[in-house]
Amino acid sequence: MSEAVTQPLPETPEDKAAGPWREAWTGFRKSKAALFGAAIVLMFVLLAFAGPLIAPEGINEQDMSKRLMAPSAEHWFGTDDFGRDIFSRVIHGARISLWVGFFSVIGSVIVGSLLGIIAGYYGRWVDTIISRLFDIMLAFPSILLAIAIVSVLGPSLQNALIAIAVINVPNFGRLIRSRVLSIKQDEYITAAKGIGMRDSRILFSHILPNSMAPVIVQGTLAVATAILEAAALGFLGLGAQAPAPEWGKMLSDARNYLRDAPWTMIFPGLAIMLTVLGFNLMGDGLRDALDPKMKS
Repeated sequence: MSEAVTQPLPETPEDKAAGPWREAWTGFRKSKAALFGAAIVLMFVLLAFAGPLIAPEGINEQDMSKRLMAPSAEHWFGTDDFGRDIFSRVIHGARISLWVGFFSVIGSVIVGSLLGIIAGYYGRWVDTIISRLFDIMLAFPSILLAIAIVSVLGPSLQNALIAIAVINVPNFGRLIRSRVLSIKQDEYITAAKGIGMRDSRILFSHILPNSMAPVIVQGTLAVATAILEAAALGFLGLGAQAPAPEWGKMLSDARNYLRDAPWTMIFPGLAIMLTVLGFNLMGDGLRDALDPKMKS
């Protein structure tokens, strides 16, 4: 009696779609630095969501009798010039910084991707106009352009978010444009045009999904940059306004007490450094996992 030969099941479209992402996740897990960065990011995300439950005191509870106290068992990070608990304010500041970082990048990705796919797909004068707009914006130092935008709109956290989103649009726009210029020459795009598929469906069903890998990497790194830019605007008095516990604003308020109470500046600065480090390490790991050129 001959043994039955089992045939492998045919690969479904879902398996084909999940394959590259599963492979990328496997590659990401192999990087200890990327996992360390992801752990840092996850820690600050949890602090942002659970801040009111973890913080021992209110962010604006003042006690002038405890003004500029050094770190102790009662106040882990010490107190500021108004007697407020710095540990509580740093925890609440994570929510503000991550909120600005994530939503400014989301806005940049949406607008930049839309302009990039239009420029890359249609080309000619449309590409020329959009590309020149990107060049003009990139000609200015990003922080100076952000300062100019906030100066026009007025100093506030929301306007700082808008400014950070605007200055990052060219980065995503040019990235998507280069991907579209490459992908639109592929045979399946030519076939889609040949059967009369609408441009909007080609752009959003075929070209954009195949351009997302570098956008994810750039977006992760851009969150770190956005947090730094938000802190810089807050330090200059153009971002979050008092008494909001934004890390850049806390650094600005601590400038006069650097010698007598260095902890007022050290802990907000460490929070900024660790958050940016976490996103950068995670972004590097995603780049190695998603970019075929980086794979051995």
